[in-house]
Amino acid sequence: MDIKNSQLEVDTWIKAHGVRYFNELTNMAQLTEEVGEVARIIARRYGEQSEKESDKDKDLGEELADVVFVVLCLANQTGIDLQTAFNDKMVKKTKRDHDRHHSNDKLK
Repeated sequence: MDIKNSQLEVDTWIKAHGVRYFNELTNMAQLTEEVGEVARIIARRYGEQSEKESDKDKDLGEELADVVFVVLCLANQTGIDLQTAFNDKMVKKTKRDHDRHHSNDKLK
């Protein structure tokens, strides 16, 4: 995923269809709501809870995309270059966790 272009696409969409960004607190609440929807699907489809009939048609991909959309909104409105932040995070994780998981018996 090209995050920089995704941020631009979201910004263009907001300006054309959304009038303006919701404020940061509203978007944080929206993000929490969307993550909750992802959690509900995961818990019922892959966890031990039974899946309600009304949840069986829920699209996990669509709900994950909702999370990404709101994250991109928050990055845009707070001036974060998420592509750079993500690239930096991958470098940091690679250095820190290079061998960490290979010796984890729980993953074997």
